[in-house]
Amino acid sequence: MDLRQEPVDHVLDEVEQRLGTGLDRTSVVGKRRTVGARTDRGSWVRIERRPWARAREQGWGGVEAAVVLTGVAMPRWSGSATWQDPGDQAIWQADETSLLPGSPVGTAVLAVGLELPGTWWRSLNASLTALADQRTVRVATPDTEQITQKLVGDTIGAAFPEAQDTRVERWCPAHADLNWANVTGPGEFCMFDWEDWGMAPRGLDSASLYAASLAVPALADRVRRERQADLESRDGMVMRLFVLAKIVGPHANPKDPRAEPARREAAQLIHALQPG
Repeated sequence: MDLRQEPVDHVLDEVEQRLGTGLDRTSVVGKRRTVGARTDRGSWVRIERRPWARAREQGWGGVEAAVVLTGVAMPRWSGSATWQDPGDQAIWQADETSLLPGSPVGTAVLAVGLELPGTWWRSLNASLTALADQRTVRVATPDTEQITQKLVGDTIGAAFPEAQDTRVERWCPAHADLNWANVTGPGEFCMFDWEDWGMAPRGLDSASLYAASLAVPALADRVRRERQADLESRDGMVMRLFVLAKIVGPHANPKDPRAEPARREAAQLIHALQPG
């Protein structure tokens, strides 16, 4: 189900009753599996639909669980409501948070350049450093799949069968969906949409933001400079190959403007990761 194309008025009605607040229907923002809206008490509600099978595999309450994180620029969580819809075998969760300090930087994948001030990059770096220093029992679910060593190897192998050594050595907490649609800017930096966060190989977030920038070489270069320690580590190179595999793999969009630079970089990474 794509919530950008499905009627959601009945879901919004349900949220209003469960959270005891009105939703501004003119502010509704729909994504593939989430819907968000402003409340009449000056907060934001983010509503996620997750198929029951996925919910059982991944657990629930990612946004709520992220409250324990410190030193990370993110919205403040204040409450939630969860319910099952037997009719479509899905679980819904509505999380109420503070409003974002600004608008998202852009779409998930950028095709045009942008300028972000030094303060923005410093806040990004501080937040990712603070996040990686913490611990959780949650396992990250990029693209709704729980990340494991096997998933990393299978994803890379499907796109680049010549890649031989894709082992991961260090795991740390990650946002797991870091792209330009999930951060605010160019003013105050803030990361939002935390439903997929958890333990992941080092460098997943940096690699994800880098891959989302490949169609804008200057921006990709800036991400690479700012996140060099992550991206140039061995695990960071594996994560770069992991996200590049999704750009050019069997299920990729053949018109993706990042495809050619992704293939070029993948060839370099495969060579660098050769055993011995």
